[in-house]
Amino acid sequence: MTLISRVLGLVRDVVIANLLGAGAAADVFILTNKIPNFLRRLFAEGAFAQAFVPVLTEYKENKSLDETHLLIARVSGTLGCILLMTTVLGVVASPVVIMLFGTGWFIDYLQGGAEAEKYELASVMLKITFPYLFFVALTAFSGAVLNTWGKFGAAAFTPVLLNVAMITAAIGFADQFEEPAFALAWGVFFGGMFQLLFQLPFLKQAGVITWPKWGWNDPGVKKIRLLMLPALFGVSVSQINLLFDTVLASFLQNGSISWLYYSDRLLEFPLGLFGIAIATVILPQLSKDHVTATSKGFKNTMDWGIRMVCLLGVPSALGLMALAEPMLMVLFMRGEFTALDAAQSKLSLMAYSAGLLFFMLIKVLATGFFSRQDTKTPVRIGIQAMLANMVFNIILIFPLAHAGLALATSLSALFNASLLYFALKKCGVYQFSQATFQLLIKVVMAAGLMFLCLYYLQPESAQWAQMTLEYRIAYLIGLIVAGATGYLLTLVILRVKLSDIRSH
Repeated sequence: MTLISRVLGLVRDVVIANLLGAGAAADVFILTNKIPNFLRRLFAEGAFAQAFVPVLTEYKENKSLDETHLLIARVSGTLGCILLMTTVLGVVASPVVIMLFGTGWFIDYLQGGAEAEKYELASVMLKITFPYLFFVALTAFSGAVLNTWGKFGAAAFTPVLLNVAMITAAIGFADQFEEPAFALAWGVFFGGMFQLLFQLPFLKQAGVITWPKWGWNDPGVKKIRLLMLPALFGVSVSQINLLFDTVLASFLQNGSISWLYYSDRLLEFPLGLFGIAIATVILPQLSKDHVTATSKGFKNTMDWGIRMVCLLGVPSALGLMALAEPMLMVLFMRGEFTALDAAQSKLSLMAYSAGLLFFMLIKVLATGFFSRQDTKTPVRIGIQAMLANMVFNIILIFPLAHAGLALATSLSALFNASLLYFALKKCGVYQFSQATFQLLIKVVMAAGLMFLCLYYLQPESAQWAQMTLEYRIAYLIGLIVAGATGYLLTLVILRVKLSDIRSH
């Protein structure tokens, strides 16, 4: 289901690139879409889910069904009220929000500069996209409940509806607006609404749908609040870093925000398909292992998550590096998206790809803490990683421009993942087994050979640009199939078996 969602997400980005390219309107839409999505990670999929699932699992395992239902009702009511107030505030104060996240545009607006129109357009567009936060956060809450009950498919499929709504809006309604980007903004709004409505029948089928109730002082809600506050930083560091990149990018040349966006979207494909999906699946199991005091089961589940991330993340990262420009050309280079945009996006995609494995590891390693209801350690590490990212940004933005911002994010991810692992090891919760180290070495060897083959087999940039779209697609598919086949065959030659991936 996640694969279907990610594929449609790429189709959506192809449509956006064709409609808007990497110009001013694209920068505005991307920023106004990124703000509610950033807050979604805090309210829902990030901090909230990591705090809510362990507590819900504890209730499900140790308390009655009525008490569990009451917790769900009070959490949904409390979260819903907070989201509604936040959404109203965001819509009313949209000019202030844009001033904070698009500071470069706001300064130009005050001075009557070239970017002044971006600030005005973004202030209006955010009023349409911001309510997405309300819908999608409640959707993520519903998904967290379903995941705790072992029903992962519906929640994983839900983003498909957002992608369909945005694609439909872009193709069917863009010509109804003077600025086509507004069609995409309305696609975001209705896509969020459809996602929430889609979850309700599955909650009813699982027997966990309840009428929301306010419960700020409920013991379970209080526990979630206490766990969630530090987790706001701990699990969302990468998102905060990406938004910080966006703020700095608003001071760079026109198109910088779009170049970072398109490269980040390609990075999100393997990150969501593998990293986030694996972390989502292991969180309820780790929480159960912790509640039932099954230390061996906890370590085995963690080990499986780490091995899967390495097996899939290392070749994904090197594959994206090797094929960065041809992928961008095939997916986005049409309409308003030019060869220059592909070349510039390539630089930031390669820089982001360097940190892909660490982004994935953060998802799994942080889950090891959250499942044990320890949010203090990840927040301490998260703050350190944010500070490191700011330093890297300042150092790298001048020589490397937007690619420097992407590389700084990757370096801070390496720093974050390393601190998380050593913290788990120090407290005796988890450490890599010898078998995991051996598997990682073989994976790096196989992926490294794959990278060299892809690098030398592909044509020069000028040759890619001269190909027809059909030939370009066929050539790229051939390279991907050859790379994947070579990687798997090398693993077989190195005697990697399915039993090596499983934890014992």
